[in-house]
Amino acid sequence: MSASMDLGRAPRLSLAEKIWSINWGLVLLVTALASVGFATLYSASNGQWDPWASKQILRYVVAAAVMLVVALVDLRTWFRAAYVIYALALLLLVAVEVRGAIGMGAQRWIDLGVIQLQPSEIMKVAMVLALARYFHGITIEEIGRPILLIVPALMVMLPAGLVLKQPDLGTAMMLTLGGGAIFFLAGVRIWKFLLVISGGLAVIPVAWRFLRDYQKQRIYTFLDPESDPLGAGYHSLQSKIAIGSGGSFGKGFLEGTQSHLNFLPEKQTDFIFTMIAEEWGLVGGLALIALYTLVFIYGYAIAFRSRSHFGRMLALGIIVNLFLYVFINTAMVMGLIPVVGVPLPLISYGGTAMLTVMFAFGLLMSVYVHRDVRIGRHGEGDS
Repeated sequence: MSASMDLGRAPRLSLAEKIWSINWGLVLLVTALASVGFATLYSASNGQWDPWASKQILRYVVAAAVMLVVALVDLRTWFRAAYVIYALALLLLVAVEVRGAIGMGAQRWIDLGVIQLQPSEIMKVAMVLALARYFHGITIEEIGRPILLIVPALMVMLPAGLVLKQPDLGTAMMLTLGGGAIFFLAGVRIWKFLLVISGGLAVIPVAWRFLRDYQKQRIYTFLDPESDPLGAGYHSLQSKIAIGSGGSFGKGFLEGTQSHLNFLPEKQTDFIFTMIAEEWGLVGGLALIALYTLVFIYGYAIAFRSRSHFGRMLALGIIVNLFLYVFINTAMVMGLIPVVGVPLPLISYGGTAMLTVMFAFGLLMSVYVHRDVRIGRHGEGDS
């Protein structure tokens, strides 16, 4: 039997076998993280389910159903759909420029009536899918040819540029870092990254001129938060005060003074980790990070168990993306990096973010369920 025919004879699992094969340990970890978010949102509204916790629970139930459905879909189907999903996400980003809804000074959403869709969140997953498919189709020797890196570089630069124009510096940075990580995982040589970084440093003076005033102010504030404690430095200073006041074991559930007295801004979204640290202290913060670390470990194990290069790249890309979410958000609230709008996955309040993160987990579980599926270099034998 030929190699291509062998690729097409990957095991066909029944629906019952697929359900049995789902990594229920990972499902439990995801639910545990989401539950931390429910409890924190309940506390953020002073012991009330409304307006945040009840909506977040409903969103999670819907998103969990989506996750399980995505997990049961054959990995080869996601391989075939990767470029289509990316193209749709890119069109949605263009649509934001044309008819996007404006909120908090930025044009980032499409109002669908029942939900405000944020295409930049969808693009984070769509880009991982598209890059995983692209690098699946070329060999490690071909990766060494710079001309073959032009297309995937454009896959990263186009959406990052559109998101930066919204303006959303945090998500643009996430897309760029996430895309760069997949390039590295695919086998792109270090010297090429150094060349790009050197070029990036060289154009900083030019790029600085195109930053909005508030973005420049965030950088100034990061370097010296005390220079404007009641203005641009307020978020960062109040966050650090709240984290420090939590001590080792925290003030207790529903007892956070900085958050409940409304000193802490955006406590239900970008600064929700600060609230957790204030109420549960260093121990609570480390416990949450430990939960995320277990998810990372599960993800890497799933990636290296996959027999297809597409599955490995997809799983690794999703986990790296999740890691960037967690790292950037926690580093931001601790004052280690400038304040950017990056939510804490599964914890922060938000509909599109919840749905896309759960969709990504569904893809990760699809890699696990179909771990023995082989996909040819150009997708042959995947019908």
